[in-house]
Amino acid sequence: METKVLTAHVPLALAEKVDRLAARLERPRGWIVKQALAAWIDQEEERRRLTLAALADVDAGHVVDHQDVQAWADSLDTDDPLPAPR
Repeated sequence: METKVLTAHVPLALAEKVDRLAARLERPRGWIVKQALAAWIDQEEERRRLTLAALADVDAGHVVDHQDVQAWADSLDTDDPLPAPR
């Protein structure tokens, strides 16, 4: 696998956490950073996928009226809460 060196300035406290984790896991610092970066990118890609799916739902008219949601939320603290709006 080809690699590319990336350089980033990180706060000292974060760098020290990476160093402690690397020592505890007996892994190189670079391995820790690669794992963290890969996990963050996966999370951001999933967030984008979910956002696009939600926007497609809105475009398709799959929405719940704000007043219905507000009435439901207001009812949650009562003895007889409303069912979740659909």
